[in-house]
Amino acid sequence: MSFVEGPVRVRVPATSANLGPGYDALGLALDLHDHLEAEVTDGGLQVEVSGSGAADVPRDERHLVVRAMREAFTLLGVQPPGLALRCDNVLPHSRGLGSSSAAIVAGVVLARGLVAGGELLVSDDELFQLAARMEGHPDNVAPAFFGGFVVSAADGDGFLAVRAAVDPRVSAVVFVPPTGLSTELARGLLPPTVPHRDAAANAASAALLVSALAAHPEHLLVATRDRLHQDYRRPAMPASLELVDALRADGVPAVVSGAGPTVLAFVDGPGLEARCPEGWRAHHLAVDLDGARLV
Repeated sequence: MSFVEGPVRVRVPATSANLGPGYDALGLALDLHDHLEAEVTDGGLQVEVSGSGAADVPRDERHLVVRAMREAFTLLGVQPPGLALRCDNVLPHSRGLGSSSAAIVAGVVLARGLVAGGELLVSDDELFQLAARMEGHPDNVAPAFFGGFVVSAADGDGFLAVRAAVDPRVSAVVFVPPTGLSTELARGLLPPTVPHRDAAANAASAALLVSALAAHPEHLLVATRDRLHQDYRRPAMPASLELVDALRADGVPAVVSGAGPTVLAFVDGPGLEARCPEGWRAHHLAVDLDGARLV
């Protein structure tokens, strides 16, 4: 087994999970990307990072992309003598836009790309399964890998991911606050049980959301109603939920993106960026239909 000569480059999109009622099941890829490059060397590990998180992430084997690459190389049955990795991070860290899933997906795709004939040795599904196991849940990993709008679920010891249609009129504005929130903290605020009526309401909303995104965006406001997780997390991100409440009161289908604190609003054109709170950043983004791909 041999490695390709020269660097391999990948771009991987931001993702927004949950989308309101689709807790741990629905995810959407967005047109905002990290760009990474890796090359097999004669020895040692070199990690260069620019952009988001550059001051905080490790530059050794603990780096999440490196960890994902090592796992993928093990799956491929080979480890390179040395590795040089360069990351240009655009996705904000700890903001609910899938930065950790992007790192994992980028790592496994880069590793396969560095092995000659890698796509014949390990399938897309095998790479997705590996990435989802590393992340622990598939809702961000699936759209990061496959692109578009993806419905995912646990299936015994593995995971399922099915792409669903997205109406071409649908885009999103994400409002990104200046400080982050750990997923662990956000998950820790959720109760162990919820009322049956809330679970039933969320099931109905999630089902409607699949149809609304596919062909009926006029129903997105109703389809994005959530009763499982967002209000329970309000103490950790009050400004985010205040923005969600204000937008929804004006008829805008707004939700917390992933575990937060970013807010995502579905739109059919530009203009909502003017609602961005002071100190936050707003991005009007199309749906990314490609997912992670070598460039």
